[in-house]
Amino acid sequence: MVKEIEIKIPTSYGDISLKKWLDLQKDINNYKDNDEAIGAVMIYHLCGLDASYLKSLPVDTYNTIRDELNNFLGNVDLPLKRFVTIDGIEYGFEPNLSNMTYGAYSDITKFKTIEMDENWAKIMNILYRPVKHKKGDMYSIETYRGDDDFEKWLDVPMDVHFGALFFLLNLQIDLLNFTLNYLKEEELPLNIKQILARSGQIMQPLLNWQKGISLKSMK
Repeated sequence: MVKEIEIKIPTSYGDISLKKWLDLQKDINNYKDNDEAIGAVMIYHLCGLDASYLKSLPVDTYNTIRDELNNFLGNVDLPLKRFVTIDGIEYGFEPNLSNMTYGAYSDITKFKTIEMDENWAKIMNILYRPVKHKKGDMYSIETYRGDDDFEKWLDVPMDVHFGALFFLLNLQIDLLNFTLNYLKEEELPLNIKQILARSGQIMQPLLNWQKGISLKSMK
């Protein structure tokens, strides 16, 4: 008797949770130089297809699944989602990074790198906090209190996570360009110095771009 297998192929990062992505990255690191193994690991984690069925897949089916995954895995054009609802609670992204509270600033900078790893959920839990007031494009979020309930972010889809990471990366690039443009000036305004000092220190680890998202190894 032939057993039918249903294969659910994600069509965007919105179909993949952070937990699933981290599990995938952990396995991919074990097969960095084996493209065939990486392809099998991707299908196993992202499509939920048990490893015992992989070898029995027709070649055309395997290639179709791989192509469907590659259609979005190289996408880096993901916007920042300022609001995320988890378990009925609306969370907002830190509205002003330059005025981040000392506690939030301190907890973020304790990480040696800011990348898509086991610490990323903790970083998201700092950057996103429950919305207090909201009017049009303006909003405020709760003051950071060192909440360690970060596991809720493991079930949030990757379009949210990558949107935040890409936003921070682009901000880092803008800050670096801004700094270079002003290096010729004898003196910077005090408020600009403060913003560069604080924001620059927070964003510096994001320069580790390829390691952070491992997209190169996914191709």
